Amino acid sequence: MSRITQLFERLKAEGRTGMIAYLTAGDPSPDATPGLVAALERGGADLIELGVPFSDPIADGPVIQLAGDRAIKAGTTLKRVLQMAAEIRKTSQIPLLLFTYLNPALRYGFERLAADAMAAGIDGCLLTDVSVEEAGDYVSVMRAAGLDTVFLAAPTSTEARLALVAKYSSGFVYLVSRTGITGEQTSLSSSAMPLVERMRKHTSLPLAMGFGISTPAHVAELNGKVDAVVVGSAVVRQIERDPAGTEAFMRSLTEPLKGDIS
Repeated sequence: MSRITQLFERLKAEGRTGMIAYLTAGDPSPDATPGLVAALERGGADLIELGVPFSDPIADGPVIQLAGDRAIKAGTTLKRVLQMAAEIRKTSQIPLLLFTYLNPALRYGFERLAADAMAAGIDGCLLTDVSVEEAGDYVSVMRAAGLDTVFLAAPTSTEARLALVAKYSSGFVYLVSRTGITGEQTSLSSSAMPLVERMRKHTSLPLAMGFGISTPAHVAELNGKVDAVVVGSAVVRQIERDPAGTEAFMRSLTEPLKGDIS
């Protein structure tokens, strides 16, 4: 049983919604990332998405795009991100999800990536732009290595696509709260909860919702309605502005999740 599955079983037993935090690995420097992950964990994050910086991040908004540029200029590569994961594993057992695009994974090689990721302590992988209709080979390689495969489901996804997402996902399903790119929003999209209801018809896997969730009010609105919330751009912006305040910022986001929701 993966750390991700163990996490969601524990969350269910505790009757609470989890917090997933995304950060761009290598921003502001590769050496800083393990410490920032530790700060997020102290602040209440239950799972960390390690974002691999990429030159063409089509799913990401300006905040994460700029973080990726900084990380690349600081010398961050996919191999270096795996080294960061190994460093994190020396002091933490928090679940780690590798968050990347298809091109870096193809260049690295699926078999090599699966083996190296598992050895580094990664628990699963999410390729943001992989076509779920053509994901069979990728999923087979990752699963054979013991890694979870997380896929995205969007408000515009057809029922057929949601069924494929359910088929190929393990660990949890990542629900995109709205169409478009990542980025902070003032309010949650009206399409968020209908997507939760549609996805529930296809799978019993835990459902995590992200894209646009950036404030304690957003987190409170989703508390008890999904199994976990994902905060990305707001965390990356906090790290850009004041890395030392990362723990306190995460604590403010997890505050609405405290207490039994069952």
